[in-house]
Amino acid sequence: MKPFDSFVVVDWSSGNDTGPRPRKDAIWAGAVLDGVEQEPLYFRNRPLAVDWLRKLFASEILAGRRLLAAFDFPFGYPTGFARGLTGTDDPFEVWAYLHEHLIDMPNSNNRFALAGEINALFPGVGPFWFNALKHDIPHLPRKGLDRRDHGQSERRVAEQRAQGAFTCWQMGGAGAVGGQVMTGIAALQSLRLEFPQDVAVWPFQQNEAPVLLVEIWPTLIDGIVRDQKDEIRDRAQVRLLTRALAGLPEDRLAAMLAVDAPEEGWIFGLGYEQELQDAACRT
Repeated sequence: MKPFDSFVVVDWSSGNDTGPRPRKDAIWAGAVLDGVEQEPLYFRNRPLAVDWLRKLFASEILAGRRLLAAFDFPFGYPTGFARGLTGTDDPFEVWAYLHEHLIDMPNSNNRFALAGEINALFPGVGPFWFNALKHDIPHLPRKGLDRRDHGQSERRVAEQRAQGAFTCWQMGGAGAVGGQVMTGIAALQSLRLEFPQDVAVWPFQQNEAPVLLVEIWPTLIDGIVRDQKDEIRDRAQVRLLTRALAGLPEDRLAAMLAVDAPEEGWIFGLGYEQELQDAACRT
């Protein structure tokens, strides 16, 4: 495997613009570029974050450096969802669908309505659930227990292995990732379209591209993040995770990339929690 020169970890958010003052539950990015650790960056909304990523990808590619870019949301849904939505098992058809149908602006997006529209394509009620808006949305139940007979698995294999990981179907609520999946995949699809020859997505594609996108779960290093009591949690997560990735030997990175999950995707580093925490603790 060609070695990586730079690393970035992005803590994503599907919410509205969070304002100019850095805060928790917002978008944060940590980076180690060409061996130099950067100060974590705060982004008040997704367009600003995507613009920064676009410029980062371009500059790393131009410099001839290889970049590992990790994002804290699932890259795929449980097996069978892609075929139910698009008629094919190809996860990128789901990426294209979300990119085409999601309307995303700094202070609003249609993620709840889109979840309802997708639910309408499946039998029964579901699989998506949770509506944070005051008005009801057709086909989107507010409670998970209201779902039935939709035919979809509740969790990916990765979530079954990752104790405490949330299902992709929950669109809101504390810890939920459903909105992050929709908005995040749509954003990354836009970057894939801008860099068609230079960006690859793990584990769906070969990993020799100049920029490799991977899915990560900050809870993998939660033990040491909890110790950062004077730092915004999201900031600490991206700072320490990026340091961990940059500190791993090439053979250990290669081992973590050796995963076969062609439809659902996988959490990078799952099963290697202690190695990640040890690498994050090294200075």
